[in-house]
Amino acid sequence: MGRKIRRVVTGHDENGLATVIMDGDADCILQRPNRPGVTLTNLWQNTKTPAVMERHDDPVTGPLILHPPKNGSVFRIVQFDPENPDELAKLDGKAAFSEMGAGANVVEGARHPFMHRTDSLDYAVVLTGEIYMMMDEDEYLVKAGDVIIQQGTNHAWSNRGTEPCQIAFILIDAEKD
Repeated sequence: MGRKIRRVVTGHDENGLATVIMDGDADCILQRPNRPGVTLTNLWQNTKTPAVMERHDDPVTGPLILHPPKNGSVFRIVQFDPENPDELAKLDGKAAFSEMGAGANVVEGARHPFMHRTDSLDYAVVLTGEIYMMMDEDEYLVKAGDVIIQQGTNHAWSNRGTEPCQIAFILIDAEKD
């Protein structure tokens, strides 16, 4: 299981003074039996751009889905534990992504069972560890401190190391040009 992530949200009090309105462990967490060793934690979500500020409710209380909302964005941290190749070969990527409302996003017949794409612009920062970002034909080792900008491309993540890898993602709804 991924480590707990403390979420501190600022806002304004009734007098207009800056204050912390939420401070605690993020609790919109998804762990799937069809993708063991991967923990998704949603931290914040907006349903439109420009975003509405001054929210005092928690926008990530519903079910965790892969895509950002239409015209919106989602901020999440994903922990990828080291993969076991024998277990990975037995897993059903389509079933795992279906649990997040994204079964149609899986790339059938790809070289990794969790190859997928979303109609989003994704900003990612590797926080800890290292992981292979697999593309259609190539793969790239990214490490803590590296930044990835994905523009709706097919990809999968493969942790072949011995330590968990955490990546912070901001997914923004996007359209093809």
